[in-house]
Amino acid sequence: MKVTKIIQQVHEDEIIAAIRLAEAMTSGELRVFISQGRAADPLAAAWEQFHRLGMTRTRERNAVLIYLAPATRKFAVIGDRAIHARCGDGFWQELALSMAGHFQRSEFTEGILQGIRRAGELLARHFPRRPGDANELPDHVARD
Repeated sequence: MKVTKIIQQVHEDEIIAAIRLAEAMTSGELRVFISQGRAADPLAAAWEQFHRLGMTRTRERNAVLIYLAPATRKFAVIGDRAIHARCGDGFWQELALSMAGHFQRSEFTEGILQGIRRAGELLARHFPRRPGDANELPDHVARD
């Protein structure tokens, strides 16, 4: 399937609604980034975008990025230091595996939604929303 076809199948309104729902339960921040380019190393590309999007500047260092590179059919899910310290590598690997199943079936939006829901649950458990918490990062899908 061509990159443009994959990107057209991603329903941004559903993704934004899922991010807002997840963030209503946590002080954490979730972002989705879809690259038009080819990512040989999706993890390195995800970290580059994480920094470029200012995700290291959240108050509690608890932001999560879902990075997709449809041209190379690769993706990564990463979290800032505070959330990673609470969940470890196993959580990210399990989350990526559950998302990959959706992507293999060309269920791109559902794969992203799965990642948002699971990451949101983890964030809510370790970083529950408190009075005065503000949305620190935009909810829209970022692209290059």
